[in-house]
Order: sequence, then structure tokens, then C-alpha cells
Amino acid sequence: MTDVLLTVGTRKGLFIGRGRGGRWQLDGPHFNAQAVYSIGIDTRHSVPRLLVGGDSAHWGPSVFHSDDLGVTWTEPGVPAVKFPKDTGASLERVWQLHPAGPAAPDVVYAGSEPAGLFRSEDRGATFELVRPLWEHPTRSRWMPGGGGEAVHTVVTDPRDANAVTVAVSSAGVFRSRDGGASWSTSNKGVSAVFMPDPAPDFGQCVHKIAQDAVNLDRLYLQNHWGVFRSDDAGANWTDIGSGLPSDFGFAVAAHPHRGDVAYVFPIQADSDRVPADRRCRIYRTTDAGESWEALASGLPEGDHFGTVLRDALCTDDADPAGVYFGNRNGELYASADDGDNWRQLASHLPDVLCVRAAVVG
Repeated sequence: MTDVLLTVGTRKGLFIGRGRGGRWQLDGPHFNAQAVYSIGIDTRHSVPRLLVGGDSAHWGPSVFHSDDLGVTWTEPGVPAVKFPKDTGASLERVWQLHPAGPAAPDVVYAGSEPAGLFRSEDRGATFELVRPLWEHPTRSRWMPGGGGEAVHTVVTDPRDANAVTVAVSSAGVFRSRDGGASWSTSNKGVSAVFMPDPAPDFGQCVHKIAQDAVNLDRLYLQNHWGVFRSDDAGANWTDIGSGLPSDFGFAVAAHPHRGDVAYVFPIQADSDRVPADRRCRIYRTTDAGESWEALASGLPEGDHFGTVLRDALCTDDADPAGVYFGNRNGELYASADDGDNWRQLASHLPDVLCVRAAVVG
């Protein structure tokens, strides 16, 4: 049986699970009383590395790493992610830890609040600010979203180490094709219904982006109102929200092996942040957003109020794929068959902020 590592970042620490299907062991919390907003699982080397962005109310934010699947942890003596003095900025938290593709086996990206992108060339031990994005000419007009102004999503192209896409709350999507030396806005077709101009060049409140497993130029985007797809690596976007009970939400994830397959968790509204129709359901598309089906077998059947945040829905790389999500009720759910059937792995956890999973054995 495939052994999967499941990591769950919560408002009060990190929980780690090992197992598959009906057999799971969950332990924690690690980093007790720290909010864990970001997790990266780097499986590009023979020894996997876990990366965690912790946030202590007393000591502030930090990035930790483990090379023994969470048994022991290393925190650098000097902060791994730190804004240079000349920026006048200080780190609020690390929202994203993203190991780059196989073409750059030691590169890890970190997305931060305030909205900065950092790059590591030593598997996440130290990071440097990607200044061209920080100094983008539109930055003075970026506005914070409800959770702050942050780089919360990083997508890298496995075919090209220089191709990087980020999402910024609330500035939208930006792309680089030269390793971060220059950046262009990439929001054509994405709506901003809360702005006087509903289709601006930038300023969209993008919540999450996921990359298709087969067509790597295909991206799925969950917006603040709207679910979109791009077939040209983000240059243009098309609305694919028809067929969902609500196109508001935070999370989107792609199947790890099957093309055209993606998952979302619809939320009732920005003014009513509970599951759409008050039902705990994942929606899956198998045709790149042309249609959607509700997945509810094994999930709660009655009224439900657990919101799933942008990084709290993920897939592993098993076959069939595991799909996982946690919510703000402290519940954790898993499917071992592409989302067809679900079981609850935990309840009464602290507020779930992020979930990551990967095959480790």
C-alpha cells in the first residue's frame, strides 16, 4: 500500500499523518501555539524535505525544515525569509512555500505578506527577495485583500525553470518568463466585480491557482467571485463557473495525473462565508470546467458551516489520487479514490489553514 505523508497546518500548530485509505495515524501538534500558514513537501531528492512557515505571536514568523518527515526540525540562526532594510518592510507571515520543478531541484519559492516573492537555491534554508516583482511599477496601487496583501500562490512550469506565475491578494496574477527578472500582469478575462472597472489590468482578488496535470499551459483559477481557466499559461482566462452552486470560494486543486480534472469548494458568498447551500461538498470537473459534479459520499449530510481556505484543499501524487481538505471547524477529510468517497480523519482540530500531502514510500 502506498505510504502518504499528510500535513495539516492549523491556527495552533502542525499535525502530521501517515497512511493511506482507511488506515491513518495523526500526531501533533508540532510548533505548538504557532499558526502554520504554509507547508511545502519537497520530494525531488532521495530524502524528502518538509518546509513549514510558522507564525508565533511572541517570536514572529519563521521557516523551519525537516529531513526526517517531521521527527526533528531545523530553524536557521538567521531568519530564512527577511526583507532587506532598504525596502522598509518587515515580514508578517509566509503564505506559501513552493518547491520548484525538476529543472531546478534545489529551488524553493516563498510568498509573503507584505506581498513579496522570495527565492531559495538551497532547498529552503535561505531566501532572497525577488526584487523585480517587489519593485513592479503597479505596486503602489496594489490593495490588500481581507487577509492582507500577500503573495499566496506560486506556480512553476516543470518544462521551464524560468517560467513562474504568482497570485497576489489583491493585485491579481503576474507572470515571469525570465526567472523573475521581469513580470507582466496576466489577468485578461478575470473579473473584479467589486471595482468600478470590472475588468482591470490588475487589481483582481485571485484566491488560488492550480496547474493541470497533463496540459501544463492549462491553469484553473478560483477568484473572489468567478472560477476561470486559462489554456495559454495565464495570458487569457475564460469563465468556467457555470454549473456550480456558487462561483465564490477560496480553494482549487488539480488532479495529479489526469488532465482536465480539478476540484473546488464553493462558498455561499463573500458576505456569507459558509459552504454553498450549507452543504459540505467538493465539486469536481473532468472536462476542464465544461461541467461539474458534486462529491458528497461520506461527507456530512446536514447543514454545515465549515469554510475551506485557499490552501486547505490538496491532492497527493498517488494513483488513484488522494484528495484532502480541512475546514475552519477543525475537521479533516480524505478520499483515496479521486474524490468519489470520503471519510473524516479528524475533528475538533484548531482552525485548519493549509493541507499538503505527498507519497513518501
